[in-house]
Amino acid sequence: MSFDTIPGQAQAKRILQNGLRRDKLSHAYIFSGPSGSGRREMAKTLAQAVYCTERKDDACGQCLECRKVEHGNHPDLIWIGPDGASIKIDQIRELQKGLAYRSTGSRTKIYIAEEADRMTVQAANSLLKFLEEPGTDVMAILITENGHALLPTIRSRAQWIPFVPMPAPAMAAALQEEGFPAALVQVAVQLVAGLGAARELLGTNWFAEARNVMIQLAKEVDGRFPAALLTVQNKVIKTELQEHLDTFLDLGTLWFKDMVRLSCGQKDQIVYIDQVDWMSRQAIGREPGYWIRGMERTIETQKRIRSHANPGLALEKWLIDIQEG
Repeated sequence: MSFDTIPGQAQAKRILQNGLRRDKLSHAYIFSGPSGSGRREMAKTLAQAVYCTERKDDACGQCLECRKVEHGNHPDLIWIGPDGASIKIDQIRELQKGLAYRSTGSRTKIYIAEEADRMTVQAANSLLKFLEEPGTDVMAILITENGHALLPTIRSRAQWIPFVPMPAPAMAAALQEEGFPAALVQVAVQLVAGLGAARELLGTNWFAEARNVMIQLAKEVDGRFPAALLTVQNKVIKTELQEHLDTFLDLGTLWFKDMVRLSCGQKDQIVYIDQVDWMSRQAIGREPGYWIRGMERTIETQKRIRSHANPGLALEKWLIDIQEG
């Protein structure tokens, strides 16, 4: 995998490739940014580029070293991640033990920690001691959504590589060119940070159904409220969608944002593009404040469910609050 195959993240690529060209890579990096923005792909590509026998500042993807990284069997590359809820001190100790052995001839040993902000305090302190005395042949890559959650002492000993969400219009154009339906694409790109994550979402069986159910609820809550309560039970709580309530309610927030725009006479940047005519008629019948309150209720419901409220009761209360305005 070449750096060129990773969409966006020009600043991250520039920093890493300059380091490769000058033989001045840091002994530790923090790849910080939202999920789906290409952090994991960039870490793998950097590892390939370090080991690549054909290119200096990139990965050729074809040499034996690159293929070993791609297939997950390079002896000098170690991946770790949370064991259950966290990365534990025993994992860091095992990592340090493995790194104590001499490399197989690739000069550099690389360890990549995914969700590094989920290290326990003991694990983080153990890793810190390792970072304080870096070996010349060891590189660390810490992947996290929130680099600020890492210990300040770890942050001070690693080079920060920021990852930013890919612009939604650019993602939408690329995905539609790949053949994904425009109506689904416009929603998906609002929920994720990168092309890979968007493709994954669009490839699921439940996402299109979640969007359809949200549209159905929007229509029923305004005119046939008892039907909306049945829809929540039969098409959300009793189906696969119950496992994806966070995203489902994100779809509701996006719908209310569209209604706010339409109630103010703005038809640009609408997400539910195939529903604009119906939504426009509904939007002008209410003040923008009504739709804003609906968005606030949706976010509150999302928080309640995250705090382990009963999903069925929380969604029913959400519909009642919206119906009552």
